[in-house]
Parts: sequence; C-alpha cells; structure tokens
Amino acid sequence: MGFNFRGAWSIYIRELMRAFRTAFQSILAPVLTTSLYFIVFGSAIGSRMEPIGGVEYAAFIIPGLLMLTLLGETTSNSSFGIYMPRFTGTIYELLSAPVGVAETLIGFVGAAATKSLILAAIILGTATLFVDYQIKYPLFALGYITLVAASFSLFGFILGIWADSFEKLGIIPVLILTPLTFLGGTFYSLDMLPEPWDTIALANPIAFLVSGLRWTFYGSSDVSIAVSLGLTLGFLAICVTVIAFIFKTGWRLRE
Repeated sequence: MGFNFRGAWSIYIRELMRAFRTAFQSILAPVLTTSLYFIVFGSAIGSRMEPIGGVEYAAFIIPGLLMLTLLGETTSNSSFGIYMPRFTGTIYELLSAPVGVAETLIGFVGAAATKSLILAAIILGTATLFVDYQIKYPLFALGYITLVAASFSLFGFILGIWADSFEKLGIIPVLILTPLTFLGGTFYSLDMLPEPWDTIALANPIAFLVSGLRWTFYGSSDVSIAVSLGLTLGFLAICVTVIAFIFKTGWRLRE
C-alpha cells in the first residue's frame, strides 16, 4: 500500500482541533504564564540589569522563555494525544486502520508541532508588548524552532506510549524538562556562572537548545550553533529509532 494521505490528514486535523477545543489550557494559559515572566523578569528586574553581550536583559530572556514554553507544551501535547487512545481503548481502531507508522507520526506529531509553532508565534507577538527586539536570522530561527518542536513532539509521543497513568504523563515535562530549562540559561548566560558551575552547566542538554535559539536571535551564544544543531538532530534521530522499534514490536501499543 502507498502512503495514506487521507488517514494522516484525518489524524492531524482531529488532534489539531483538540487544541482549539481546549484553547484556554493549550494556548491562553502558556501565553499568560510567559507574559508574567516578561513582567517580573523583563520589566521589574530587567530594568536593573546590565545588558548581556550587548543585548538588553528583557530581550535576552526571550529565547529562553520561548524554549521553556516550547519544550513543555510540545511534549505534553504529543504525549496526551497518543495516551488518550490507549487509555480509552480506541488505539486498537488506529492499529487496525489502513495507516502505517508514517501516517500516524505525521498525524499526531505533526499536530503537536503545529500547535507549538502557533504558540511560539503568539508568544513572540506578545513579547513585542514588553520589549523591543529583533531576530537577526529569522529563517534560521523558524527552522530551529520547527526542528525542536518536531524532536520533542516525537519524544512526547514516546512518553505517551510509555506512560500507564496520567501522573506519569507529567513527570518528565514538570519534574525534568522545566527544571533543566531554568538551569539551562533561560535567565542568564552560562558565562556568568563561576567555576566550576559554568562547566557543570554544559552537562545540561537543554542549555544547548537555549543557546542555539539565542544565536538565531542575536548572533551570539554560549556554545557553537553547530554543536546545538548537531545535538538536536541526534536527539531527533534517536526518537525516530525508538518509535520505529515500538511499532515493530508493538511494545505498550497492544497491552
């Protein structure tokens, strides 16, 4: 059988519409939270901070705040999207339908990534209300945000298959991704940390993601953009490999 475009499109639209049915939780809540960060850190505290690398502090934290929201929302949306069919038992209808791995991933992962890109655009628009900023490499920024969204949508898909309870769905986004993003240079440059903490901070993989996105905005970062891009592509490849194994063996899908 060839690629089932209608099947992939049906899954994609259904998942995308789910976000709009819960717009307050999926879109408005993250935007309000990010706005509070801009008010507290950008306006109140940022006005007393010296520019970092020639960039105003309120503008400096935009890539970090964007990454903070992007990682959490992308992972949660994708994991919840595949977990619910497993929870309700409708996953068997999907497995018996004439759709393959590619169609399933494009549907679930594509919808989660699209929601994240919409959310990113809204957050960047909201940021203009609080600070003047410019994106130095807008095409690179769009490409990098899309790559990160796709990677963590795949990761969330794996998480949704692994989880056997609603509690487990929130463990990694809340207890791992969010703290790592806060410690990954969201509100500061790694160069500001004293020894040996600046070196230890490089053990945090999220620091490379934040740094890579910051480079696309301002042309400077804590680590090389090539390293950040390479790690992101490597993570994407690992997620694809794991998902291919899951569909080949049926792990958790048929339990």
